[in-house]
Amino acid sequence: MSSRRTSQPFSTPLPTGRSGAYPRPESNSESGLTSSASLPDAPALTSARSASPAPAGLSHNSSILSISPIARSIQIPSTPQSLSATPLPPTTNNAYPFGFGSDMEATSTPVLNSSGPPSGLQEPDALCQADRLRLWRHDALMQHQYQTAVFIGDTVLSITDDPNDAFWLAQVHYNTGHYARTRQLLMRQDLDRSASCRYLAALCLTRLSKWDEALSVIGESNPFQNEDDSYATSDGGIKLEASMCYLRGIIYSNQNNFEKAKDCYKEALTVDIKCYEAFDELITNSLMTPVEEWDFLSSLRFDDNEDGELVKLLYTTKLNKYYNTNRFFEAEKHLQTKYNLEGNSDLIQSRAELLFVQCRFRQCLELCEKVLERDQFKFSIIPLYLACLHELEKKNKLFLIAHEMAENHPEEPVTWLTVGVYYLSIHKIAEARRFFSKASMMNPHFGAAWIGFAHTFAVEGEHEQAVSAYSTAARLFQGTHLPSLFLGMQHLQLHNFTLAEEYLDASYSICKTDPLLLNEMGVVLYHKNQLSEALEFFFKALKVADELDSDTKAWVPIKINLGHAFRQLRRWPEALEHFEEVLRVSKHEPEVYSAMGLVNLQLGRTDQAVINFQEALSLAPNDPVSWDLLKRALEENVNSMASKNAG
Repeated sequence: MSSRRTSQPFSTPLPTGRSGAYPRPESNSESGLTSSASLPDAPALTSARSASPAPAGLSHNSSILSISPIARSIQIPSTPQSLSATPLPPTTNNAYPFGFGSDMEATSTPVLNSSGPPSGLQEPDALCQADRLRLWRHDALMQHQYQTAVFIGDTVLSITDDPNDAFWLAQVHYNTGHYARTRQLLMRQDLDRSASCRYLAALCLTRLSKWDEALSVIGESNPFQNEDDSYATSDGGIKLEASMCYLRGIIYSNQNNFEKAKDCYKEALTVDIKCYEAFDELITNSLMTPVEEWDFLSSLRFDDNEDGELVKLLYTTKLNKYYNTNRFFEAEKHLQTKYNLEGNSDLIQSRAELLFVQCRFRQCLELCEKVLERDQFKFSIIPLYLACLHELEKKNKLFLIAHEMAENHPEEPVTWLTVGVYYLSIHKIAEARRFFSKASMMNPHFGAAWIGFAHTFAVEGEHEQAVSAYSTAARLFQGTHLPSLFLGMQHLQLHNFTLAEEYLDASYSICKTDPLLLNEMGVVLYHKNQLSEALEFFFKALKVADELDSDTKAWVPIKINLGHAFRQLRRWPEALEHFEEVLRVSKHEPEVYSAMGLVNLQLGRTDQAVINFQEALSLAPNDPVSWDLLKRALEENVNSMASKNAG
């Protein structure tokens, strides 16, 4: 009896890594035809009489919105005061003060498409020259005219020598990809006492892959963890403390310190549930087991946030689909009805992931294509889309998407994953391996690329290399059961049943609700001649597949193995019952016909056995086992007829 898989290589849901090992630059508004006061990320412009006074020292619990370069400059002060920001005082009680000066103020509601100065604001002519230059710089930044932004930003910094102007010039340099220049500017201006500047400096160092230096800038642990962080940001942004924890996790992850990375990501979400980047790292890189994911979600303080219910529902749909599927359906329904998110691409993607777990590949493919119609290059769904195309043998579509990705996004690791899957589908294994390797080198934390790379060795029967590649994946993605499952399957093919059982047990400790895993555990016990225990796992696999509402065809290998186990136990009627049930679902299973012929041969039904073996050979003409059994059945049939005639 051979180990049967519910799917072919690369068909198991793969952990989809991020397209990069570090955060991307902040995206800017697409609006470029209005003044910066009307841009979505610019704060509202209010009079000082209506605005609440800013605290003396903005804390790490604030978001970066509160140091907008234009918010304070256009307020009408109740008493005469300078429009230039006050530099940091020589001494401060806070080791990492957030911003510079006590008179900066920003409200959370933007002014959109205003044709003139808002009520209560000074006319542009009333602004000083430095403030007009700041508006010019900010508009250039928002309209992606970076040369202008650098030129004017440097000019206004030379005029004012204001730390805020230095910070925003550094932001311009960062957006142009000049990370070393950004870091140099921050060092030259001696801005390390500002938490926002420390964060930006560390971000630049991560982009330069200077992980140790970045960690020394941002700190090995959260310096604010003992301070009160029970309130949300007044402007609705993300707490800078949470972003710093997230960035610290990125650094630890690239240093292969995954436990510390996981702790940092979890701390970021504990500080602020809106830090989605940290949540995404935890989920896509499988740093937690399915049970740990749900337990952690339950521990977060969603009630402290006005949008907590929405955020919790959105996060719920992102969690592992092998566990708590009922809660996924509840969250999905609530998001569709209450929040009108029925057409949301991320929600559709979550439903597609569940369909893939259920082995409903055609329905999954339909949803993937629905998402890609709106956003052709939505990278997060492409690994799932590729797996469906591979399962359904859609080679032409794989060819087209591989060319489109290579032409438009050669810098993305998922592009070369696409090319690798195409070559795997047309059985050019060496080429597939080369492109999977390229994808994993571009992003060492890209789970799908590592799994695909290992599959290329498994397909060729290179078990030792496959074991090595799966072991690397198991080390990188400790929260998913798939690498350990594949390791167990490799050792099973090598007839190392003890090692196979150990790896499958390790996989089972992470996920107890994968039918493929339960089937493989039953196969190991079958080979160890522990048939009663094997039957328990086969029945458990069927039960879990039923609970997941899996496609009926996904049950076929489990039913076949059940029939073999009953045959070995000489429980002939039950064996035939399961084999016949398989044939009602799929009539193209030569080994099932062969097994039925063997059972009928044992029952003395030689005529029926001959028919079964002939049906098996019609599907697999070169099967030597079926030929041998057919000869035996014919001989017994002749002997039986001769005995009857002699009698």
